[in-house]
Amino acid sequence: MGFRVALVQMLVVGGDKRRNLDHALDLIAEASDRGADLVLLPEAMDLGWTHPSSRSDAEPVPEGMPCSMLAEAAAKQGVFLCAGLTEAAGERVFNTGVILDRRGKLLCKHRKLNELTIGQAFYAQGDRLGVVHTELGTLGLMICADGFAKDRVLSRSLGYMGADLILSPCAWAVAADHDNRKTPYGGIWRDAYAPVAKAFSLWIMAASNVGLIAGGPWQGRKCIGCSLVVGPGGQEVVQGPYGIDAETILFVDVRLGERPARGCGWDELWREGTPRST
Repeated sequence: MGFRVALVQMLVVGGDKRRNLDHALDLIAEASDRGADLVLLPEAMDLGWTHPSSRSDAEPVPEGMPCSMLAEAAAKQGVFLCAGLTEAAGERVFNTGVILDRRGKLLCKHRKLNELTIGQAFYAQGDRLGVVHTELGTLGLMICADGFAKDRVLSRSLGYMGADLILSPCAWAVAADHDNRKTPYGGIWRDAYAPVAKAFSLWIMAASNVGLIAGGPWQGRKCIGCSLVVGPGGQEVVQGPYGIDAETILFVDVRLGERPARGCGWDELWREGTPRST
């Protein structure tokens, strides 16, 4: 089947929750008007990644205002929606991603597992990974650095779980003096995504925000977009523009094909008479 995905490479202003959410609603509406069936938003799009406000302004998921507003938008526009949010859960705060269906129902919640060291002061670690079966296909969910966990274990696990499409809210940042002409951004993600996409014949889509990081350990760095889609053959399908002001919506038309058989190969070895051990 075919469907259209919109990657929303939006400006995220650190600590300005209401502004970010209102802006996201406008962009979701625009994406829907342009035919999107699924809309992907960046990591921590409510407060900004590692912004100090995460300690005081995070809200529960799905009960809090940010998730509730996004759920209403998904239902109003009739789209599937994936976004990164800052989640309060008791005394802990998580870097969380959600997938909502066309009615605004929460289908999947993922708490980031492979948080960068500097992020660990802000976010607790998640403890599980999952996929969700939808009319669009089987959707997997990870967040940013989950994608380059050692040996790509998290994205590969989503492949073994049957994901047709892995969605990844991201916040990709560079040093203030980064020169994209000398060192084009994106190689680290192509290297992480392409082997998994090819091995499992799946799509990987990552939406990153843009804007200056205004607080926290990376204050002064730049979020520069470069949102990326890698197709089932491991090929780059599209990469978003670079820059702190490179806000845009990228559209990708997806058609899911037949998937190769997956497994550890023990069935073939068994038939060949090779001793089976575990």
